[in-house]
Amino acid sequence: MSKEVLMLVDALAREKNVDTDIVFLALEMALASATRKKHGEDDIEVRVEVDRENGDFNSYQVWRVVPDAEWLSEFQEMPMSQAVLRNPDIQPGDVIEDPLEPIDFGRIGAQAAKQVIFQKIRDAEREQILNDFLDRKESLVTGTVKRLERGSAIIESGRIEALLPRDQMIQKENLRVGDRVRGYLARVERVGRGPQLILSRIAPEFITKLFELEVPEIEEGLLDIKSAARDPGIRAKIAVKSNDRRLDPIGTCVGMRGSRVQAVTAELGGERVDIILWSEDPAQFVINALAPAEVNSIRVDEDAHSMDVVVDEEQLAQAIGRMGQNVRLASELTGWELNIMTQDQAQEKDSAESTHLRDLFVRSLDVDQDVADILIQEGFSSLEEVAYVPINEMLEIEALDEGTVNELRSRARSALLTEAIASEERVENAAEDLQNMVGMDAETAILFAAKGVTTVQELADLAADELSELTGIDEERARALVMTARAPLFE
Repeated sequence: MSKEVLMLVDALAREKNVDTDIVFLALEMALASATRKKHGEDDIEVRVEVDRENGDFNSYQVWRVVPDAEWLSEFQEMPMSQAVLRNPDIQPGDVIEDPLEPIDFGRIGAQAAKQVIFQKIRDAEREQILNDFLDRKESLVTGTVKRLERGSAIIESGRIEALLPRDQMIQKENLRVGDRVRGYLARVERVGRGPQLILSRIAPEFITKLFELEVPEIEEGLLDIKSAARDPGIRAKIAVKSNDRRLDPIGTCVGMRGSRVQAVTAELGGERVDIILWSEDPAQFVINALAPAEVNSIRVDEDAHSMDVVVDEEQLAQAIGRMGQNVRLASELTGWELNIMTQDQAQEKDSAESTHLRDLFVRSLDVDQDVADILIQEGFSSLEEVAYVPINEMLEIEALDEGTVNELRSRARSALLTEAIASEERVENAAEDLQNMVGMDAETAILFAAKGVTTVQELADLAADELSELTGIDEERARALVMTARAPLFE
């Protein structure tokens, strides 16, 4: 019998070209399954150990030790009070094993074991094929639609299969069995059968990879695609940069008579592609991205990472695009939040900001409007700048003498200190309501109050992911605190 086991393992390992350990593991799983059925209890936990040298095997029933209060299954678990009678040193989480009578490894047992082994080997082969594919670091998969499952498509590419979910297909795209299709490898998911390749045809990276196929200069390093943004199936923008001054990046991507860009467009179901010249200057990059709309001026807010883009009235609709498409794609392409406005709107915004800033300087620095206007005209936009800008820069202002400069700096610092103390007191007072909540500590309550969450009701109104993003605490703790805050609502 032992020789039969060893012969079976050796034959299967040779036939399938896999390691004998994989076959032994599958054999042990098959024997464990057969042992459970023989003893009439599918719920029991069985471990089978096959000796790799002589083929002998032993079977054991396994129990996991749990605290008495957590004991649920008499077939798989043993309460702590019973386990300590067998081993005084036992701990929760340990296992206890009892020998079982080995099954008769006859023809039926061998056949059942063989089926389990074949399945295990197929899974191992499948995983190896996928790992070989991933090792090649290929991100573009080309294959044939093998079958459709609830709107999603199974793509067969050589010896591998990949999943193209319905929500990753281009809008109005109707794939059929046998269609040739390409997809971008978005991620690899671990499922019961092993790694699963997940494809996407709507990811911005997909259009980048398609251009790499059509434009050899990209692979040669003469051209780079710096970023891409898409409204899948409708419109896309890509930003290109030439590493060779003699090369026109836009013309190279377009190709002779538009052949290259047309090939990409055809693969994307007619998606219109705008090829944009990338620039190191963010403002110039935004101007290029908004083309064909003409930009009059741009005002950059580094802190908010946004830009106010001023255009003529007749250019406004074109800059924004249908349903905001043009400005949305330009924003995604450049990475900046873009606010499109006319000259009149920009002037109104400037006037409102100047009025607010003038009031701030008059109130906080105790100066008249003339001095406040001088500071605004010289580019000061906050109390922090007045307080901490190098004194030499302020002394260059002709309308202000040294004594006035020193006094303004001193008043600005005093105002900032007063504001900080008042803000801390507001936060501490606001946090008192939160501190009384079960599960809340003082430090977290102050953190929440500083972020604008000052009451239990405000906390209850937030979603866990919103709270986590706002405060930086982990989502599990955020969920627990939100549910505690909501508890009174369900009483």
